[in-house]
Amino acid sequence: MGVLSLVIFFAVVGVLVASKTEQARKMPCESGEFTNSGECCQECPPGEGVEVMCGATQTVCSQCLDSETYSENYSHTETCSACTMCTGLMRMHTPCTDSNDAVCVCDYNYYLSEVSAVCEPCTLCPAGQGVLAHCDHDHDTVCEECVDDTYSDRDSSLDPCLPCTICDDGVEVELSACTPVRDSFCHNPLLPTYMSSTTPQDPSPPSITDGLMPDGSSSPSPGAETTTARPGYPRFIGQGFNENLIPIYCSILAAVVVGLVAYIVFKRWNSCKQNKQPVNNRQATAANQTMTPDGEKLQNNSGISVDRVQSLQEQQNAEGQVQTQSLQPPPHGQEEIVVRVDGGPDSPLPQV
Repeated sequence: MGVLSLVIFFAVVGVLVASKTEQARKMPCESGEFTNSGECCQECPPGEGVEVMCGATQTVCSQCLDSETYSENYSHTETCSACTMCTGLMRMHTPCTDSNDAVCVCDYNYYLSEVSAVCEPCTLCPAGQGVLAHCDHDHDTVCEECVDDTYSDRDSSLDPCLPCTICDDGVEVELSACTPVRDSFCHNPLLPTYMSSTTPQDPSPPSITDGLMPDGSSSPSPGAETTTARPGYPRFIGQGFNENLIPIYCSILAAVVVGLVAYIVFKRWNSCKQNKQPVNNRQATAANQTMTPDGEKLQNNSGISVDRVQSLQEQQNAEGQVQTQSLQPPPHGQEEIVVRVDGGPDSPLPQV
């Protein structure tokens, strides 16, 4: 009886488990995979990758590293993938995130060719054609012919067809009509004349020499000017006049700078000199006050020495005069000698 009860119990449990597994299988499973226990395998969302595959246990997910790895889809099998690096002629259009890979496109001035599937240089619209659609990473430049009073005088992948210049009625004279590759050329006979420069696309544009009249005559015209047709781009040569002005302006600027520097140096020197003068005066005054007693002593000593020298000189002069007077003979001695000389040796001595 006890054994039969156990058999019946296990049979009921097996039926219940089987029924639950069957019900689980009948429920929708997004991944389509089940664990060994019959559970539907979970999928990792975008931004997370599979770390442990579903099987014995349920799926284990891990977060992708921003700007390094990514995962774009729901999956129970995919891991985080490394971000794409844009190299060569490719540039990054969209940065890499944890849920999206980086998007690389062709670099500027290049486009992805549908034929070769590589980046190729953008096409330049030639003279006479303008840009209708600019070149981008996914398509080439689209050009159009310049018509209806428009022109393009250079090869470019950016410039459209430009409108032709219209000469002022009654003031300017149109010397050259506008073409798809060149603008119109206007001339004002009332202004000074300059030679117009040439452009690389137009080796021989019409030019006006000094004194040329609108009617083609060669009579001199003191007030004529040649103007170019493109607005905002004056093209005057002026016989090198503009080139000669540049050195003059540079010389004037250099002279002004040198004069300014010299003025600043002079002011600084004069200021230093004025600041030092009171100091020198105070030092000289202090020195005079300090040296006054010694100076008086020296003056007194020098005065005593001079007085002594003068007294000695006076004594010597007096002694010399006394000696001179003592050496002079008396007046009667001179007369005796005279008498003796006149009277001869035998004449008697005079009586005194």
